[in-house]
Amino acid sequence: MMAFSLRKLSFSRTLLPVIAVAGLILAAILIALGLPDRSLKDPPETPARATAALTDTARVAGAGVVEPSSEIIDIGTALSGLVTRVSVRPGDYVGRGQPLFQVDDRAVRARILEAEASMAQARAAIAEARAAETTATRQLALFRAVSDPAAISRTEVIRAEGDVAAARSRRLAASAQLEAATATRASARVELGRLTVTAPISGEILKVDVRPGEFVSAGQQGSNAMPYIQMGETRPLHLRIDIDEDEAARVAQGPDAQVSPRGAADQQVRARFVRAEPLVIPKRSLTNSAAERVDVRVLQLIYALPETDGLFRVGQQVDAFIPARPPARRQAQPKDARP
Repeated sequence: MMAFSLRKLSFSRTLLPVIAVAGLILAAILIALGLPDRSLKDPPETPARATAALTDTARVAGAGVVEPSSEIIDIGTALSGLVTRVSVRPGDYVGRGQPLFQVDDRAVRARILEAEASMAQARAAIAEARAAETTATRQLALFRAVSDPAAISRTEVIRAEGDVAAARSRRLAASAQLEAATATRASARVELGRLTVTAPISGEILKVDVRPGEFVSAGQQGSNAMPYIQMGETRPLHLRIDIDEDEAARVAQGPDAQVSPRGAADQQVRARFVRAEPLVIPKRSLTNSAAERVDVRVLQLIYALPETDGLFRVGQQVDAFIPARPPARRQAQPKDARP
C-alpha cells in the first residue's frame, strides 16, 4: 500500500509546493536575522555646537588646528655626518642656543689641530726670518759705514743686500702662511660649531626623528623629507582657524572665539583674537598635505588659547564659532523732488 502511494505521488502537485513553502520560510528567517540594528544610540563624538553667548546670535563656524605660537619649526642640519648624541626628547622645553643633537666632529677637530700646527711652524719661520733679516741688515750697515773703498769689495756689499732681501722675503712668506693657517683654524672652528645643532628659539620639542648612529644629510629638508626635530613655542598655543571665503566677509575680527576640541563640544574655551593672515589661500585638508586640496579658498584667523591643562595639543583639530558682523544698514533712497 505504501509503495503504491509513493508511486502515485506527483512531484509537481505535491512535492514542489512543499519545497516552495519551505524555501519561503527559510528566506524569511534569513532576512529577519540579517536586519541591521536600528536601535538609537548616542553618537561616538559630540557634534560641534555654539553655546553660551553665541547660542542665539549671528556667528560663523570654522575648523582649525592647534599650533605653537611660533608655528612649527623644522630643525635640520647644515653639515652631513653621523649623529653621535641626541640631547632632547619630545616634551622637553629648551632655551635658545641649547644643543639638540651632535654630528660627528672628529675630522673637524683634526683639521683644527693641523691648522694650529701650521701656525706654530709659521711663527717659528717668522722668528728665524726676522733674526736673519736683523743680522743681514746690521752686516750691510757695517759694510756701508766703511769709508775705504778698498777695504770692502762691491761684491760683498751686493751679497749683504741680497741677504737682507732674502730674509725679508722669508719673513713675509712665513707671515702669509701664519695668516692662512689662522684662517683655516677659524673656518674649522665655525664648522665645528655648526656640527652642534642648537635650538633657534626657546620652545618645546614636539618630535624627534633622529637617533645616535644615523646619518643626517644637509639640504635634504623638503616637502617629502621628514625633519629631524620639530619644535615650537607652546606658551601660549595658537589656533589657526579656516573660514571659507564665502563666509569671510561676515567674520567679526577682534572678538573672542568659542572653541572646542573635535568631538568634545561640551569642553569649550574662549580664545583671544591675535591676527588675520593677509593672504587668502586654497583650503587644505587637515592632514597638512600640500597634495590634498579642494577648490575652496579660506581666510585664516589666528587665536591664542588660554592655559587649559592639556586639553589642547599641537596638531589637534578644533571646531570654532566666531561672532559675525552685524548686517549693514541700508541707506534710505532720497525721494524724487516734485515741483
